[in-house]
Amino acid sequence: MRTAHFAALLFPALLAACATPLAASPPAPADVLVIAHRGASGERPEHTLEAYRLAIAQGADFIEPDLVMSSDGILMARHDPWLSDSTDIASRPEFADRRRTLTGPEGEVLTDWWAFDFTAAELKTLRARQVREGRSKAFDGLHEIPAFEEIIALAQREGEARGRVVGLYPETKWPAEHAAAGLDMATALVGALTAAGLDTADAPVFVQSFEAGILKTLRERIGTRLVQLVYPEGWQPGAPANIPLAEIATYAQGVGPYKSLLIDPETGAPTGYAAEARALGLSVHTWTFRDDDRPAWAATPEDEIRAALAAGATGIFTDFPATGRTAADGR
Repeated sequence: MRTAHFAALLFPALLAACATPLAASPPAPADVLVIAHRGASGERPEHTLEAYRLAIAQGADFIEPDLVMSSDGILMARHDPWLSDSTDIASRPEFADRRRTLTGPEGEVLTDWWAFDFTAAELKTLRARQVREGRSKAFDGLHEIPAFEEIIALAQREGEARGRVVGLYPETKWPAEHAAAGLDMATALVGALTAAGLDTADAPVFVQSFEAGILKTLRERIGTRLVQLVYPEGWQPGAPANIPLAEIATYAQGVGPYKSLLIDPETGAPTGYAAEARALGLSVHTWTFRDDDRPAWAATPEDEIRAALAAGATGIFTDFPATGRTAADGR
């Protein structure tokens, strides 16, 4: 997204603009946000500066750092607070005795190494790995775990060099479990964004979370735009979203629906969800599009993205930003 369009995205088109009863009018190509999911994670280990840098080079409007916290209170980029799949920690004998069992937000019992049990300096000694099967491992072991402040600096530096704004789309991961470990994620995030001058509604930032509680806390403390992530209840096909749109509209500026809420997973037809969200004034940023994992009805990865945009999505999360850029630009 170019700088001039940031303000326009604050006020999505209303339902009256819908072309059909089932789909909101597609946004203009220049108004579509291409959001690099964990950076260019289809080609580099996720949540590394190299993955973010490549995503920016491929035309991403926003880069997405999922945030966890170190034991000394530093925001670090990992998709999950456990470390075994995305780093080489299992091969580090000095950390062998730090493995322990925790219960996650959905009641899952997991035994692993946890980011909030390590200082930022210790996390910096780890090296990132590709987490998805079938993707190149050629870059495993080459890149460290970045702190959020490093990612902010990268986005600003790359944006200045390219003459455009590069936005940030952080997600708070497991805030309640961090709180149980004595770590206040909301305060840390407010501090980081405020220090960088990114604490206003017109800043190129969206903060997202699956947990409504932290978003409501942030609403009271910062002007930055907020996005509630949602998924079908029980992950069942055809089930409603786990949080109603009318409720989300009371504290957030956007909704981040799993793509099956937006388009029929069997056909790609619009469900009407985006039209309802946009009628409430919410941006609609849907996830996740992958070149190497698309539905049978989509002849190309771009086809799936185009279906989501036709259904009324105003932004798409993708592991492959170059593909997202091509689809969003109508090429």
